Amino acid sequence: MRIAVCIKQVPDTAEVRINRETGTLVREGVPSIINPYDTHAIEAALSLKEKLGGTVCTVTMGPPQAEASLREAVSLGVDEVFLVTGREFAGADTLATACALSGVIKKIGADLIICGKQAIDGDTAQVGPEVAEFLDIPHVSYVKKIIEATPESIRVERMMDDGSDIVEASLPALITVVRELNTPRLPSLKGKMNAKKAEIKKMGAAELGLPLEVVGFNGSPTQVKKIFTPGPRGGRKKFEGSLEEQIDALVNELVEKKCL
Repeated sequence: MRIAVCIKQVPDTAEVRINRETGTLVREGVPSIINPYDTHAIEAALSLKEKLGGTVCTVTMGPPQAEASLREAVSLGVDEVFLVTGREFAGADTLATACALSGVIKKIGADLIICGKQAIDGDTAQVGPEVAEFLDIPHVSYVKKIIEATPESIRVERMMDDGSDIVEASLPALITVVRELNTPRLPSLKGKMNAKKAEIKKMGAAELGLPLEVVGFNGSPTQVKKIFTPGPRGGRKKFEGSLEEQIDALVNELVEKKCL
């Protein structure tokens, strides 16, 4: 089985800065990490590899410094790593990002694609399903347990608002995973040594056969129009007295405002 994991290098959440003119994240000089949900995707892929055999490759799109995340993936046990990079990919929204990632997967091939449920710098949870749509394959989101996997199919349990579902899909397919799925492993000493000398295969739009109008800023139908800091919320009221008095005062206030 060949498993592809889509990961993203994201800014450390304590250091997020935004370019107010372009509406994009400022990544230069900001500490970066592998998107935490993606570490669970890597662990899921490596666990399946240990059970079923095969290879695991990791794909990311980003600037040259995204190599650090790919080398970290190698230190965990990933076999191959691919970096989609180039100025033509700058300013991509989720659709343009998914277009580029699906282009890589079409080129390298995969039986199963695993993504984290969302990236912590955007929280859209759109890229994984969009990649599946570009590839025209089944996808299952919010997977919290892989019940069974074979070279032909995968059966999983996915989180729902009111419980969970058991879903089976034929391969090739894509799943997005949540934190509850597993506990990511730590890199080994041998893995760290392998990461230093690992070959990172770089691809641009030309190598992927993608026209410039479908990638990056040009291929992004959604644009950030305005960024602002939310103003302070007003209208707060603090009730004094005993617990019973506070409850009575709250109820009277809600009745007065016709909320009850």
